[in-house]
Amino acid sequence: MTHARDADGTDAGAVVSPLPAEIDDLWERRASLTPSDAVARDLVYLAVDMIDAGQCRVAWIDPASDLVVVDERAKRAILLAFRLMPMVATQVGDFRYNDRVPLTSRLDDVRAVAGSIVRWGAYVAPGAVLMPSFVNIGAYVDSGTMVDTWATVGSCAQIGKNVHLAGGVGIGGVLEPPNAVPVVVEDDATIFSRSMVVEGARVRAGAVLGAGTIVTKSSHVIDAETGEELPRGEVPAWSVCVGGTRMRKFGGGEFGMPCVLVLRRLAEGSAHDRAALNDILRDHGVSS
Repeated sequence: MTHARDADGTDAGAVVSPLPAEIDDLWERRASLTPSDAVARDLVYLAVDMIDAGQCRVAWIDPASDLVVVDERAKRAILLAFRLMPMVATQVGDFRYNDRVPLTSRLDDVRAVAGSIVRWGAYVAPGAVLMPSFVNIGAYVDSGTMVDTWATVGSCAQIGKNVHLAGGVGIGGVLEPPNAVPVVVEDDATIFSRSMVVEGARVRAGAVLGAGTIVTKSSHVIDAETGEELPRGEVPAWSVCVGGTRMRKFGGGEFGMPCVLVLRRLAEGSAHDRAALNDILRDHGVSS
């Protein structure tokens, strides 16, 4: 079953998964499954191959409710693959691998530079660009997006269209439990170098994260102009944000706690002018 979930993960409705319902039956008896179960393995292979081909995905945003929809059956299929697929030694050029999950064979019309790694069960859309980077199983990278050098897209993370994940960006992954909401980075977002988005956090459309910003599901997000507390773990659409520190009093003293500061609001749908963004960030002592 596929579930829509709000920001705190509360179930907010359900729709039918496109994957075979037999996956749920296999999940209920997963403890007894082994790689010798050929029928089960073939069924799971078919399901994960559908994810790999972009015919279904682990999560997406419901346009009617603006909630993240999680296909729990897709996650179950991926987890079952680790149990049912045997370890296999493979070689690509001088590189040797020993894993249960092979590399994808589908990179149609994707510019994949030497050193880029995409595991089977991850979908990368035509028109995407992969520098030496890593895209894990269950992830979805849409068209026009660049995954820059040493950036990582974790398991089941969902990356929208025309996104730039700059050098060393870490997009966290999540597989268990199957109902956990993955990281979602929406269309036209820009995430500058060494930033991290983890634990089911959400970067909304057109948002910009300055270098080194860390966003978790529980991160406080604060409007720097008004001091207003915004929804936790969500970077507002068409905003420029950086990592900040908020002082909090504890029994042992006063300490700085990390937060996300919204520095500027951008016009919705505006193209990101790199020079203008650099000026905004430099004005606040942050580089891109």
